[in-house]
Amino acid sequence: MSEQHEAEVGRARLASALRANGALTSEWEEAYQAVPRHWFVPDLIWPGRADGVRQGESVHRLADPALWWEAVHSDVPLTTQWDDGEHSGDGRGIAPTSSNSMPTMVFSMLAALDPRPGHRVLEIGTGTGWNAALLANRVGAGAVVTVEVDEESAAAARIRLARAGCEPRLVVGDGAKGCPDAAPFDRVIATCSVRRVPYEWVAQSRPGAVIVAPWAPEYGGEAVVRLTVGEDGTASGRFVGSSAFMRLRRQRVERPDSLAYLSGPWPADGSKSSTSLSPEDIAGWLPMFAVGTRVPDAFPLVERYTDGSYTLWLHDTAVTSWATVDWEPGRKSYEVVQSGPRSLWDEVAAAYRWWRGQGHPGFDRFGLTVTPGGETVWLDSPPK
Repeated sequence: MSEQHEAEVGRARLASALRANGALTSEWEEAYQAVPRHWFVPDLIWPGRADGVRQGESVHRLADPALWWEAVHSDVPLTTQWDDGEHSGDGRGIAPTSSNSMPTMVFSMLAALDPRPGHRVLEIGTGTGWNAALLANRVGAGAVVTVEVDEESAAAARIRLARAGCEPRLVVGDGAKGCPDAAPFDRVIATCSVRRVPYEWVAQSRPGAVIVAPWAPEYGGEAVVRLTVGEDGTASGRFVGSSAFMRLRRQRVERPDSLAYLSGPWPADGSKSSTSLSPEDIAGWLPMFAVGTRVPDAFPLVERYTDGSYTLWLHDTAVTSWATVDWEPGRKSYEVVQSGPRSLWDEVAAAYRWWRGQGHPGFDRFGLTVTPGGETVWLDSPPK
């Protein structure tokens, strides 16, 4: 099979899958066909899974072209860079730092953004350039500004965009700052996740503008939020679905390990108790998100053992409090140890029970309001 035929067959197959799940709508069909995904995928990739949190073995276009084409036309994310470009070779690095996103997520977020001809669009995170190309096809290249923090990724994307015949303005810089000299914008989209929506994105948007971004609390879980900018300089809106993106570089954090919290040999100064609430119940993406909206400045780590059991560690970002919960198969009661001014397990358990008491709300019942002074997560309706 020739490469051209491979591309046509694979592109049609992927389009069919995206139409079937509702991601690819008629508004984006033209862009999908005009700037195919394979134009924006490098030769060396690490295909992921649909949940977006695992990478498989590397695939090189020259070594295994059939597998490369299969990956490109699969509805999975494709990691294209590890460790901010410091990693080399075909093996996996420590942390993925750039990718060609999962097509379902790409088109779902573009649908939420709803850019129209005449709109000025700011994209945060150029990556491989595919999303910028889709936007350029939709609203015109001259109306799109895309910001990429990584110089090598930006250079490669610039070449791909030029070859595709669509050249939006590509800025190398910190996406958290937006692009003030090109403002105001009608649409802002981030292809990286944030813990806080930079207010610069709101300030650089017109009243009525839409901002679409993956947002995650400190504790974990993540979802895409769709904000509308108000006349008063605030932005507010609901979450529209689960997501799993790489973090905006400025908002990455170096988290200390568990030993940094202990004041002496185990159990240090911790007080023991027990709980009937299983750590397994709180391990899902949605429960973690819900807990994270109620438990600020805390995060979990999991220490796994060869027998299948594990210890859930809870830490606060101020490095003053910690807690552990030991999970073992078949048990209905679990040992808890807590230390510090915050009883972190009690906070997490209370937040989880609050979520259950609200009827296990999904992402779409949560919302976010961003103001110059900060942001607030809400359930069902914004606070008065």
